[in-house]
Amino acid sequence: MPKMEKLLNKTCAKYTLADEVKAKGVYPYYRPISSGQDPLVTMADGSKVLMFGSNSYLGLSDDPRLKEAAIAAIKKYGTSCSGSRFLNGTLDLHEELEAKLAKFVGKEEAVTYSTGFQVNLGVVGCLGFRGGFIFLDALDHACIIDGSRLSFSEVRKFRHNDMADLEKKLWLTPRGANKLIVVDGVYSMEGDIAPVPQLVELCQKYNASLMIDDAHGLGVVGENGSGTASHFGLTDKVDLIMGTFSKSFGSLGGFIAGDHEVINYLKHNSRTLIFSASMTPAAVAAASKALDIMIEEPERREHLWEVTRHAQQAFKAAGFDTGHTQSPIIPLFVRDTIKAMTVVKLAYEAGVFITPVIAPAVPEKDVLIRFALMATHTIEQVDEAVEKLTKIFKQLEII
Repeated sequence: MPKMEKLLNKTCAKYTLADEVKAKGVYPYYRPISSGQDPLVTMADGSKVLMFGSNSYLGLSDDPRLKEAAIAAIKKYGTSCSGSRFLNGTLDLHEELEAKLAKFVGKEEAVTYSTGFQVNLGVVGCLGFRGGFIFLDALDHACIIDGSRLSFSEVRKFRHNDMADLEKKLWLTPRGANKLIVVDGVYSMEGDIAPVPQLVELCQKYNASLMIDDAHGLGVVGENGSGTASHFGLTDKVDLIMGTFSKSFGSLGGFIAGDHEVINYLKHNSRTLIFSASMTPAAVAAASKALDIMIEEPERREHLWEVTRHAQQAFKAAGFDTGHTQSPIIPLFVRDTIKAMTVVKLAYEAGVFITPVIAPAVPEKDVLIRFALMATHTIEQVDEAVEKLTKIFKQLEII
C-alpha cells in the first residue's frame, strides 16, 4: 500500500522561498556563530567577521560580570525554576529585579516574563477588552500585532508616526470605550523614535492609554538609558513601559511596568505569564547586573552615541539612503529582496556580518540592510565596515 502524503506536509511544502534563495546562493539566515556577541565574532567555520547585526547595544552580552552573576545564580538556584511565576517559579531574584526595574523606568510596579515576545503577546492580548479598541502603528513589532490578534478589542492601525491619521481613528471610537495605543519607542528596523509628546496629547484628549514597547530604547535613550518616555520627559504620562533583556541587558526575558492596578491585573490574568515557565535564575541575575552597569557606567552609552553619530555621517556622505534613523539602528535601504540578500553575502565574504530586513517585516518597497552599533565598537571598525559596504552597494548599483 503506497504511503499517504500527509496534508500538513503537502501544505507546508508549498513554501519554497527559502529553497529558491538557497539555490541562488544568497541565503542569509541561521549562520552559526561560535563566540560571544562581540564586535569581532568567530563563525562556526573559524572565520572572523565584524558584527554589525547584533542587538547588544551596550555590549554587555559577553561581559564577564554578567557571566559571573549568572554562574552564581545557577550555583544557588539551579538551572530552572521548573514552573510558572504564578505557582512555584517565583524567586526572590525575580522580585528584586522587578523592584529595580520599576524604579528605573519610573513606575509603581513591574513584572517579568520569560521573553520579550511573551510580554507583548500577554499584555496586549490581556488588556484588549471586549468592546474596546487597540490602536497600532503600522510598523509595530510582530509580537504587538500577534498580541492584538489574541485580544477581544477591535484593532485599528494608523500610518507610521502619523498623528493626524491616529486622531481620525480615535475620533471615530465611542468616548466611553477602553482605548489602548501601542507603539515601539525606537523602531527596530528603521531606527526612528515614536512622537511621544503628540501621542500623550492625543491620549489625554481622547481618554486613551499609551503603552510603549521600549525593547530598543532601554539602555540607549533617556536618563541612565531609562527609555523613550524618559527621553521626552514624559514618564508620568506614559501608562505602560515594556522592555526586553535580550538587547541592552545582555540576557533573555522581558518586563512590563505601570500602575499597581494594571500590573496586579496582569499578574493574575495574562496567560503568557501564568501559563509559562518563569525566567531562569541565570537570566534574571544577568539582567539585574546589566541594569546596575547601565546606571553606573554612562560612558558606555556615551561611546555608543559617538560611534552611532560617526556611522550615520559616514553612510550619508557615501550616498546611502538611511531613512529617518535617530538611533544606533541604521537602515541602509536597498528596496529589492534579492539585492539585499546579495549584499549580505558579499559583506560576509568581506568580513562584515549584517542582516537583511525583508517583507513582511517591512513593505517590499522598503527592503533594507539593518546596520546596528554596539558600545564596544571602535571608530576604526565602523570605518572599515562603511568602506566595504560602500564598495558592495556601488558594485550592485544601489548607490
